[in-house]
Amino acid sequence: MKNVKIFSSGIVMLILFLNFTPVKHSSVTKNEEKTITGIVSDELGPIAGANVIVIGTKNGTTTDYDGKYSIKAKEGDILEFTYVGFNTENRKVGKSNIINVKLSSNATLDEIVVIGYNNKTTKETYAATALKGEVAGVNINQSDKRNIVIRGAVSINADDIHQPIYKDDHKVISTDNEDYGTLVENEFESPKQSPLSTFSIDVDNASYTNIRRFINNGQQVPKDAVRVEEMVNFFKYNYSQPKNNQPFAIHTEYSDCPWNENHKLLKIGLQGKEISTDDLPNSNFVFLIDVSGSMGSANKLPLLKESMKVLVSQLRKDDKVSIVVYAGAAGLVLPPTSGNKKETIINALDQLQAGGSTAGGAGIQLAYKIAQENFIKNGNNRVILATDGDFNVGASSDNDMERLIEEKRKSGVFLTCLGYGMGNYKDSKMETLADKGNGNYAYIDNIQEANRFLGKEFKGSMFAIAKDVKIQIEFNPKHVQSYRLIGYENRKLRPEDFKNDAIDAGELGSGHTVTALYEIIPVGVKSNFSKEVDGLKYSNVSPTQNYSDELATIKFRYKKPDGEKSIEIVETIKDKTIDLPNASDDFKFSSAVAWFGLKLRDSKLISKKSGTAIKALASQGKSNDTEGYKAEFIRLVNAVN
Repeated sequence: MKNVKIFSSGIVMLILFLNFTPVKHSSVTKNEEKTITGIVSDELGPIAGANVIVIGTKNGTTTDYDGKYSIKAKEGDILEFTYVGFNTENRKVGKSNIINVKLSSNATLDEIVVIGYNNKTTKETYAATALKGEVAGVNINQSDKRNIVIRGAVSINADDIHQPIYKDDHKVISTDNEDYGTLVENEFESPKQSPLSTFSIDVDNASYTNIRRFINNGQQVPKDAVRVEEMVNFFKYNYSQPKNNQPFAIHTEYSDCPWNENHKLLKIGLQGKEISTDDLPNSNFVFLIDVSGSMGSANKLPLLKESMKVLVSQLRKDDKVSIVVYAGAAGLVLPPTSGNKKETIINALDQLQAGGSTAGGAGIQLAYKIAQENFIKNGNNRVILATDGDFNVGASSDNDMERLIEEKRKSGVFLTCLGYGMGNYKDSKMETLADKGNGNYAYIDNIQEANRFLGKEFKGSMFAIAKDVKIQIEFNPKHVQSYRLIGYENRKLRPEDFKNDAIDAGELGSGHTVTALYEIIPVGVKSNFSKEVDGLKYSNVSPTQNYSDELATIKFRYKKPDGEKSIEIVETIKDKTIDLPNASDDFKFSSAVAWFGLKLRDSKLISKKSGTAIKALASQGKSNDTEGYKAEFIRLVNAVN
């Protein structure tokens, strides 16, 4: 045999073959890393933002909205699963690559730093009964010498995802430089003096994700950051699809008001028509990306780039994307590029870096110029602005930006605003741009939210099926003593604006739902919130018709995405109430979300503010929650109970 020597002693030794290659075993040895996956849940279902770490290492991750995680570990390693308000669970990695964990609620929160608004920083100690310790996505490490360790939803990229963000008396994230438009809560009105209530729909949900960010970070929620309608409209409801050729279906329900005894609540729901992907028009997208110095932190530009990649994954061959950036000046970094050249688009995104001042006005001018030069007739033409809203060069005031965006709106190009970051976040500017620019507005607080808004809800977020959608409701004074619209404070219109096609209103996307709630004091009910008015001389003339069975008449006006003339729909609502226990799950859950928003705003117009009662009502309405968003909401309620 070749390469064998035979020794004279009679002992035969086999010398290793030249170029010998050891045999590779297919099984994973104990010292080799493997991918461990699983689901973290509690009694409500999957938990988003739970923390999973390999003990003794910096290797960690968080669960997505389905409660799923994936992490590298070796056989014999110990995985630690944590989520505030729940007992920590440890699991040893064995031969199986799947480890599912169900957490039990029992943890306490001894101390938390609460960052106030308007230059107020306080430290307060809460008993477990006050906070329940259930702050979504936050990990409290009680063995650490510092007061609070925050992880989870605030970790968003590969560089920092394994490192907790520490907050103590000297290292806190202040909200002093964040701007929110002042909201004055809607009061009760008499149908005798104000028979018409008119407003623009609002499909935005930035307020909810921003509130979630505050609660996740253990911070006090600024009252003016709470827009109740955006909280309600974050969630999807089980409304049936429209029939015939209407772009949306109308659903109403009338039941008890959970926060004021003897009051009623009217729910009005719109369901946008679901358009199949194959039938969607071609898109002309211009990404307008803020790369100024204020975007340098991890939860801004790095998260922004990963978010845009989610959107890019949805593009088709006949779609096209341009990228405009702005800092001290504005520039085109990617000319119109086909949607099937995803690698080219992603490479352009990866090259972006933050630095310089913020020429927001110049960026908007250039983005709209590119959009108009590549305009697709009967297509989906849209500028997607991604920024923290900190415009400070050129047209910078809200009024300047409003005039600029109103002018650009005439081009037929829609606008989507994506907000990022914390500390100097300018919500007021972002909302102004979206409201005035035929657009919508989302706040991206983590990559899961990017996946939801830009991935799972891509069609609703990016494709309008109706624009300038207005609602006008006339209440019957025979049954309604007083009424008030819950939320929509900055969407209210004058009665005469309803038929004025020059007045801008909200857009409805493919498959979108919009929900509005009216609190009603019925005739004959004594209420501390009802205001007496003098009788009017001319409005009490007996009508020739009998409308005794009608609670209200509701009108809708909308335009087609490329139209300029409104179409009107009229329906009546019967004076027929349902007891709250028999109301739909949608009614229960939407009213619980509104109730929580009113509590966060410290509304003076609600009698009951019990977090336990809000949680109970939300739990009763928690159905069709395949994505886990409703379960997450219930955990947020627990966090501020």
